[in-house]
Amino acid sequence: MKDKIIDTACDLFLNLGFKSVTMDDLAEQMGISKKTIYTHFDNKTDLVEQCTVKLFNQIVHGINCICDQGMDPIEELYEVKKFALLNLKNEKSSPQYQLKKYYPQISDMLMKKSFEVMKDCVLTNIQRGMAMGIYRENLDADFVSRIYFAGTNSLKDDGLFPRHTFPMVRLMDIYLEYHLRGIVTPKGRNKLNTIINSNHE
Repeated sequence: MKDKIIDTACDLFLNLGFKSVTMDDLAEQMGISKKTIYTHFDNKTDLVEQCTVKLFNQIVHGINCICDQGMDPIEELYEVKKFALLNLKNEKSSPQYQLKKYYPQISDMLMKKSFEVMKDCVLTNIQRGMAMGIYRENLDADFVSRIYFAGTNSLKDDGLFPRHTFPMVRLMDIYLEYHLRGIVTPKGRNKLNTIINSNHE
């Protein structure tokens, strides 16, 4: 039952927002009593934390599976982007913004965990791209991996990038191209242009 509650709550939180969904909403959606929910979770904050950790672990597993395929580094970043978009659900609810505003400790904890995962993943991607000659050989790989992480997190800021002006799908496309054009060699640029053109067809 606990796993079912987490799965249902995750779906509601991502589609409607962490603040918007109440324990009453969850109980009604599942056709159970709130008492049943509280036998598994101390309070809503506990439920939110367990939901976000589970979702985080699922996303990390998916990204690791993509990175383990050994594909072209530029193509790899586009596959990671596609996977991330699949897990964003309804961007209109701004779940990440609500998490940061109403559950800052959970948001900070996830930020630290994300940094460790993303830094290693992107650092390896950059080092492979440099070795293959599709990223510039004079890059400071550690700096680029950190600035990429910082940039991807800034995309979630509704104050900087309001959703009515910058839909997340478009925003992630623009940012990934911006990042790659700054680090590719002419050989890498040809590969990047091929991917972009194929995505527009």
